[in-house]
Amino acid sequence: MILVDGCPLTLTSSSHSSAQGIEILNTLMGNQFVLSSSHAFRNIPERNFTGPEQSASEGSVQPKCVYLFQREYATVNPALVDFIGTDEATTCVGIAIRNRHNGMTSVAHMDSPAIVDIGIMQMLSHIVNNSSDAELDVHMVGGFEDAPGSNHGSRTDSHGKQMGYSLPLCAKIVESLWKRRENFNIQTMYVLGHNTRRDADGNACPIFTGILVETATGSVFPASFSRTSRCPDEVIRRIRVTACNDDPSWTGKLLETYDTQTDKFVVAPSCWSRHQIRAALKLYKLSDTQILFLCSTSPFAEGPDFVYNVRRYAFDELTQQCSIIKYLYVAEWVSNLILLCLCLKVNIG
Repeated sequence: MILVDGCPLTLTSSSHSSAQGIEILNTLMGNQFVLSSSHAFRNIPERNFTGPEQSASEGSVQPKCVYLFQREYATVNPALVDFIGTDEATTCVGIAIRNRHNGMTSVAHMDSPAIVDIGIMQMLSHIVNNSSDAELDVHMVGGFEDAPGSNHGSRTDSHGKQMGYSLPLCAKIVESLWKRRENFNIQTMYVLGHNTRRDADGNACPIFTGILVETATGSVFPASFSRTSRCPDEVIRRIRVTACNDDPSWTGKLLETYDTQTDKFVVAPSCWSRHQIRAALKLYKLSDTQILFLCSTSPFAEGPDFVYNVRRYAFDELTQQCSIIKYLYVAEWVSNLILLCLCLKVNIG
């Protein structure tokens, strides 16, 4: 169930049981409370979260922050973690769900409608304690009007080809919240048209791409993170985002990164498929411009370090591993050839 300003959301046409994500989304985007909260959020100064070596002074105690990459989620206890957040969400959406009673907070970096239903179940697993009457605050930041020449009301293509990436994702998120039994209080919906600006060339871009939650108070800020604060294990976690696409154990799921009970980062494993290895090797040879347009869903909206992250972090490490794999393949091929020759020799003899 979705609530706005303490009241259940009311739709104008469809029955509650048959309501679709687009209708729910349009109703929310036009709600006066949501409009007011979006205006207030836009006026909050963006927080630039820096790493320990950039911000620490001798003897000072630094706040603990859990950072999330694309498709990751984590649920944190406010007694153990001060902040939780994510950034680099252009067509993706950062969603935060916080239990008003105990402060338990879950944040996810949603990148596809296909992971929303199970993903929200994962987020709630440490928040609601099997109680559907918990009061949950919801904040959504990210996504913009990325369909060419469109606004969030232009939705003529049933397969989403003219809808961009942000609209179907936002629609799926609110539809999933709508159909669940828990009470979701929408506090921030800074997405789509609310989060869109135009650059000097007229290209649509997001205003904010990150969200930071202060766990003790529930305060939410637009945020960006320095390279040193996107940790730990950045290389492995960036590679895993791509690797999980062909790993059936992660189908429809958000990636686990942090153990709520032990307060430790635990990067769950995933496996590269052979065709992903071949694709990565080909991609590594492309120019920066080719990588930008091939790898990004919003090439005109990416940050200045996007290609750097793809090339340096994701594929430098992968290429090193692939060099080993290629040698193993050659060794296996030579071994098989020798066995074949021996068999032929025996048969001929």
